Amino acid sequence: MRSFFWLLIGLACAPALLAAPTAELSEPVGGWRYHGLLDRTENPQVAYPTPPIDRGIQRNRTMIQGQLKAIGHMRPPHSLAVNGNPLNLYTDDQGRFARPYAFGAGSNSVEVISAEGQSLKRVQFYEANNLRTPARIRLVLGWDDPKAELDLHIVTPDGQHAFWAQPALSNGGGLDPDGVDGPGPEMFTMTAPLHGTYLVYVNYWGNFGNGGYNFEETSNQNEVITSQITLVLNENTVDEKRETFIVPLRAIGDLLLVKTFNY
Repeated sequence: MRSFFWLLIGLACAPALLAAPTAELSEPVGGWRYHGLLDRTENPQVAYPTPPIDRGIQRNRTMIQGQLKAIGHMRPPHSLAVNGNPLNLYTDDQGRFARPYAFGAGSNSVEVISAEGQSLKRVQFYEANNLRTPARIRLVLGWDDPKAELDLHIVTPDGQHAFWAQPALSNGGGLDPDGVDGPGPEMFTMTAPLHGTYLVYVNYWGNFGNGGYNFEETSNQNEVITSQITLVLNENTVDEKRETFIVPLRAIGDLLLVKTFNY
């Protein structure tokens, strides 16, 4: 009888123990949308788990917001794929996440993917505001250490240098936004690129923890940080081309040339 009692308890608890991870996306929603009609994206918003640094050029971005559920205490990073651009997705203690993103006009997609590669949630929407010019050049940086701070550095054909201290360039290019918490994202975009040669660098700037920035070599999580840089040309068009580069970084101060390309 006692064995039967414990068997019933085990069967009752099994669904909770075996519950598969799920994801919810509250923003954006699927279907048709017109940026600026009902949203208030000109106002600064909160991001999880760590807000990106707002240096004045990150307003008018769409927030990708949602929550992961049944992911347990040992949580390998899931992925957030935006128009096919994957980044590690970290959350707060409740599984919530929020990320700003500059979507262009036309069809866009957002997908949450589990650590095992399973699609947990996918949303596709059509941006009807033709003033939302799609990026002709987009560079996306993500990395796998939530206690490390990496930075993109872009040199454009006219010699201008976009990085964290100079996020907006006079030629229309700029960083959008500057992430400080492992998944990034750090993004560089240009909607009307100059013709010529572009240089792309990644820099291991320092570490980031509860006390803020620091330069202690052992205060990060991984001995070798794996960064992923995705270059997308003519995003969401028939001429779209993309390349992804995996770059390891080992020491604070590392500055590596990732890619030289012509547009």
